[in-house]
Amino acid sequence: MNITYKAPGKIILSGEHSVVYAKPALVTAIDLCLTCTVSTRKDRECKTHGKELNDGVNIIDKSVTNYLREKNIKHEIVPYDLKIVSQIPVGRGMGSSAALCVALSAALSHLYTGHPLSKEQINTIAYRAEKHFHGNPSGVDVSASCFGGLIFFRKEFEFLKNISALHMKIPAVISQNLVILDTGKPEETTAEMVAIVGSKFNKDPINTENTLFKMEKITKRMVVAVAKEDSRMFEDSIYQNQLLLRELGVVSHEADKILADLSLAGYGKISGAGGSIDKSGLILFYIKNREEFENVIKIKKIKIIPFRQQFRGVEEVGSV
Repeated sequence: MNITYKAPGKIILSGEHSVVYAKPALVTAIDLCLTCTVSTRKDRECKTHGKELNDGVNIIDKSVTNYLREKNIKHEIVPYDLKIVSQIPVGRGMGSSAALCVALSAALSHLYTGHPLSKEQINTIAYRAEKHFHGNPSGVDVSASCFGGLIFFRKEFEFLKNISALHMKIPAVISQNLVILDTGKPEETTAEMVAIVGSKFNKDPINTENTLFKMEKITKRMVVAVAKEDSRMFEDSIYQNQLLLRELGVVSHEADKILADLSLAGYGKISGAGGSIDKSGLILFYIKNREEFENVIKIKKIKIIPFRQQFRGVEEVGSV
């Protein structure tokens, strides 16, 4: 028996890092997906490729089986082969590990129970697994990958999360001007960047909280910009958001240089955990002058990822 699920990556439009401190984040799923295929096998050995992948798969597998036992869901553990194919850049803040958690949680729970679980159940399982990868994640990555579309997310406590599907698209007047720039893989992991902000908060709680509060206002303003199809408000939100991310110390010199080179072409902001040593992962960029943008991109040889929203979330793409 073969079971295949795919799950999308994500881009944080606003609210990275502040979302860890009970502030909202605006996130959209992106049409780059990770696909997992599990195939039943006769022997008891589960074969994957490489120790790191084996360790990750074992964590997700354990999250699935623990959940099924806790909820008294009838299931049977069977050995399987696993194939993973991904379009999502790794280590760029685009939710590749979350997409793996979501797609594999969906596939394994289906394999073990004989039927699909709900997206809410898959989201719970995947979030438990992601905590092993990132320490104290907000949960927004797995939520975006699981449900798709545009999501307004806030986590007040571990037991209280507000995941609101906004049921609207980023309008063409805005989305046609958006691209994603790849500055390269940061030296730091997501967990390390979260810890850097946490250390800053502990040392200077008043000013850091003020920065996080301003980010909350920007996130809400960006939602209004999408709802009103106000491109000027949206681009200004990107600009203001980047200034606040710089205050948090999650923007590298290299990322700053790229944005300075593109300053006549438009505005950009780090999307994701960022990086402070060298690279900072992905930049969400709003193009105001396309000719200038294309000239700089060509000269600097900056990699571009198209901005395309995905609205389906995790989905089954084949079972035989």
